[in-house]
Amino acid sequence: MKSTLKEIEERFDKDVDRFSNLNTGQQTTLDAAWNMELMTEGIARHYSSPIAVLDIGCGAGNYPVKLAQKMSDIAVTLVDLSQPMLDKALERLGAVTKGNVRAVKGDFRTVALDNEKFDVIIATAVLHHLRDDDDWESAFSRLYRLLKPGGSLWIFDLVEQHTVSLQNYIYTDLYGKYLVSLKDEQYRDAVFAYIAKEDSPRSLVYQLQLLERVGFETVDVLHKNLCFASFVAFK
Repeated sequence: MKSTLKEIEERFDKDVDRFSNLNTGQQTTLDAAWNMELMTEGIARHYSSPIAVLDIGCGAGNYPVKLAQKMSDIAVTLVDLSQPMLDKALERLGAVTKGNVRAVKGDFRTVALDNEKFDVIIATAVLHHLRDDDDWESAFSRLYRLLKPGGSLWIFDLVEQHTVSLQNYIYTDLYGKYLVSLKDEQYRDAVFAYIAKEDSPRSLVYQLQLLERVGFETVDVLHKNLCFASFVAFK
């Protein structure tokens, strides 16, 4: 059985400090800090201030904090299951942006948000919590509706391979070797067990095709390293 939303919330309530570092991001996530720079710089180059930003599964607010260092006038809506994460994100953003910042506790699929309100949606390390194909399509459709015309969805997440042999090589062998390099084999096994319990990733190709199917006009890949990828879709 996969983790429930309550179990996910309780885990993140206890993990605020680990998600509050702009320099390292999440250690188990390949190229975390590099992708944060890549995506926020991409947003800053594509849009002029002021813009309205929605960060779903915002954690401690790393991405909007980084973006606020590049764009001084951004209005940010933060959504997360964890109240301690939201509190930390609000504290950090209040110090770096003059735009309005608000926090909404809950699941981005169901919380009250107005359609066509946001120029940018940021979704980092959150969509892998989606479950079956209907859930994925419903979630992507909602994100599409929340964006203004010309708005964009920026994703960085764990992905899997379509082909079993490639999944075993890229994820089990190569990513596993990376995890061992961080600590040891026991640590690797613990990370793999956590992913198996909590996450339901889909392939990069699956997600790109789904984004087009729900209505996005243009999709573009930013970066992929083994089982992590960043990509963007424009409405």
